[in-house]
Amino acid sequence: MNIVLFHSAYGLRPAVRDAADRLRAAGHEVVTPDLFEGRTFDTVEEGMTAKDGIGKDELLRRAVLAAAPYSERRLVYAGFSLGASVAQTLALGDEKARGLLLLHGTSDIAATASTDGLPVQLHVAEPDPFETDDWLTAWYLQMGRAGADVEVYRYAGAGHLYTDPGLPDYDEEAAEATWRVALGFLDSL
Repeated sequence: MNIVLFHSAYGLRPAVRDAADRLRAAGHEVVTPDLFEGRTFDTVEEGMTAKDGIGKDELLRRAVLAAAPYSERRLVYAGFSLGASVAQTLALGDEKARGLLLLHGTSDIAATASTDGLPVQLHVAEPDPFETDDWLTAWYLQMGRAGADVEVYRYAGAGHLYTDPGLPDYDEEAAEATWRVALGFLDSL
């Protein structure tokens, strides 16, 4: 499986590289674009300020350019939080996308978005301040209307970025459960 894995607002941290290594050990080819050009952040607020300074259009341009060398392949788009938002946008715009793995985040869905049964798996904390129940319900319904085949996994008591051992949100049990399910999802594609 060819996977493009996008980082969160914290930047391309060791946890993202470790996740890519975990995916490679399972037999997947993984690239981890650095949308922040080497900058990492200690807080989500710093990362979101940097993201806002870059701008949504530029961030997406960088993501498209990072994925472009692999466009001949049927890609699985994946990402953490902000990176999940980016991955979702790219996957919904790529008619050849093979799958979408969202960790800790989602994004708005264009009313014109359309897929032909795109397999999508979402893993989020419950509750999650960035992915509220109302938002997730609306997102799920919109993805269904767009034609996606969506699975949602919620992890009670986990923090927002619970798969990153370098952050206070880390929850080892939820993280390992997420990776078990996510690897099974990728194997099914």
